[in-house]
Formats: sequence, structure tokens, C-alpha cells
Amino acid sequence: QVQLVESGGGLVQPGGSLRLSCAASGRTFSNYAMAWFRQAPGKERGFVAGISRSGGIRSYADSVKGRFTISRDNAKNTVSLQMNNLKPEDTAVYYCAADLSITPVRSLGSYDYWGQGTQVTVSS
Repeated sequence: QVQLVESGGGLVQPGGSLRLSCAASGRTFSNYAMAWFRQAPGKERGFVAGISRSGGIRSYADSVKGRFTISRDNAKNTVSLQMNNLKPEDTAVYYCAADLSITPVRSLGSYDYWGQGTQVTVSS
């Protein structure tokens, strides 16, 4: 089992920044590719960003490319999502997820473990 706990969500104005963090415990963190997904009200949960086991491969949804950066620290068992130039359409609950794949995949069904989510609201 892998336990994932997200933090760092909140209310921010358009154009602002937030940094989400996900702390993992349980099995060996470096054995898992990690990703962030998000779900807005009335919409399906969708892929935001993913990172490979070693951190050498990163993948982003087109809607966040150039604004969001995913990173991981295998020594601290954490994965982070730096979100800059936030837009109202980024408003959602953000989830951290872990997958035994070597590289991140975009398919929600591939992920074995999920956090409880953290709310991000972008509004003036």
C-alpha cells in the first residue's frame, strides 16, 4: 500500500501561483511514476502532469504546458506541482496518484493509489 497526502491548495487570484505537494508513505516511493490529476465540478477527472520514477521524464497536459512544473524528491518521498499564471479554468480538486509504471501515463485507470485531493480555486 502507498498512502498519499496532498497539501498546498487554496484560493488565488488569476495570474497568481500555488505550489501543491504530495507526501507518500508505505512502499518504496522511487518504484512509482507519479502524476497529478484534477477534477472540476461536473467534469471527469483528467491528467495534468506526470513524472517518471527517476524524475527524468515529465509529461504535461496541453492546457498547463509552460505554466505548471512537476518535480519529485525521492529522498523525501514527495512530488510537487508548481502552478504559475493560474486561470479560473484551473479551478478543481487536484489529486496525486502513484503508478508502478516506469514512465508516467495519462490514463486514469493505470494508477493504483490516490490521495484525498486538495481544492484549488482561482477567482478574483
